[in-house]
Amino acid sequence: MLKLVLDLLYPPVCGICGKIDQKELCPKCAIKLKQWEKAKLYAYPHTYFEKHFYLFPYEGIIREKLIQYKFQNQSYLSTFFAKSLLNHKKMSRILEKYDIIIPVPMYRKKEKRRGYNQTALIAREIAKAYKNLVYDGKSLQKIKDTKMQSSLDKTERRKNIKNAYKVINQQKIKDKKIILLDDIYTTGSTVNECSKGLKQSGAKEILVVTIAKD
Repeated sequence: MLKLVLDLLYPPVCGICGKIDQKELCPKCAIKLKQWEKAKLYAYPHTYFEKHFYLFPYEGIIREKLIQYKFQNQSYLSTFFAKSLLNHKKMSRILEKYDIIIPVPMYRKKEKRRGYNQTALIAREIAKAYKNLVYDGKSLQKIKDTKMQSSLDKTERRKNIKNAYKVINQQKIKDKKIILLDDIYTTGSTVNECSKGLKQSGAKEILVVTIAKD
């Protein structure tokens, strides 16, 4: 009954075209989305994380939707992005092998101004799909108010993000296989700094997952 009322007040819409549809994608946009997919899994030997998986290149409609999601208060797009990852067969098989999913955290004041952490919403949706995958939005925290990474070059990004994250509960992290979720991968500075703290806290393995790669 509650779902019926909510659907009447806030009808479900396609994440791409915005037309009313019971699924996250209307049939027409689902076909387009498959064409945009460039899913790749990379191994990184010189970082604190072992692998990185991304689903789309950061361009075109995906770039537009991520900007809307992050900066234009369109939090409902979290379901669209989460289902895009979950519906990818290779990604789905990979996700079920991990213990914890952690979103890259935001500085508390910035999250309060935005009203939500975009990566946390997606991570929660993904965790619900697996019995053995635990969502953890507390163990990793951002303790430093940094400049926007997108405004900096590669060297500046590393300096800007240095020591910006802290693991609060090392016991939850120790010996665990962790998925670290972010929205966009550009230089990797942010996820590598997060991974550094997680590895120093005893994480067994870290897979970085992002919606897009720039």
